[in-house]
Amino acid sequence: MATRIPPLLEPYLALPDEASLILLTSVLGASSNWLVLRYIYSVLKNQDEGEGAGVVLVSFMRDSTFWREGAGRMGLDIDHMNANGRFVFVDGLSGQISGNTTASKREKVLRSTRVNDVESEIGQALGELRTQKRVLIVDQIDALLAISEDDVTSSKLSSMILSLRERAHSTVLAMSADSPLVHSQTTMLEREHAALALGQAHGADRVLSLRMLDTGTAKDVSGVVRITSNIQGEEGGKEYLYFVASDGSVKVFERGT
Repeated sequence: MATRIPPLLEPYLALPDEASLILLTSVLGASSNWLVLRYIYSVLKNQDEGEGAGVVLVSFMRDSTFWREGAGRMGLDIDHMNANGRFVFVDGLSGQISGNTTASKREKVLRSTRVNDVESEIGQALGELRTQKRVLIVDQIDALLAISEDDVTSSKLSSMILSLRERAHSTVLAMSADSPLVHSQTTMLEREHAALALGQAHGADRVLSLRMLDTGTAKDVSGVVRITSNIQGEEGGKEYLYFVASDGSVKVFERGT
């Protein structure tokens, strides 16, 4: 069974403070999937801090099967959590690929990628949770800049995020931070992506940034996770190495250990 919460990350993956914004950034070759799964696990399975808390997971890059299997390897049955009103999945991908927007009882499928429609659907999903605390996790929200049916801008997405944050106990956003998207800014999409990523990073209470090793690849290291924090009393500026095994288990360790 996959390692659940790596000890070094336990302080950062606990149920976030009320009204907090947590940002997860990733690059090609250093995906944030394992971090998203562990945030979900921490909220739903930690009975001390997570009791009375539920999760709405919105994903624009991966379908429900991916998340169900990943959670299952950690011993978390999200279908059971869904039946108990503690988990709702919003599929922002399938409707755009197949055109099928028929939702099952276990999930919601976005019928439109227009910003107003997306906000409405996510708001409804938050309302379906039967918990006191509602944690919103959005995987690859920056994909909306490329797939939305209307003229979406970083400003519109930022406004949507702010509105949704007001309805949630806390919010976790995962987005790409590859250099061409953030630093090049030669196209309108790149400029809008950079504005969204930098704006959310500026307003985040905590940022966990994933990247590849500066020296290239290594057999026993998948990448680097850097943690910066604006939370009072929380130590930031930490940087660890991590390794994601083929079975989904994760090890996080300090350099030289």
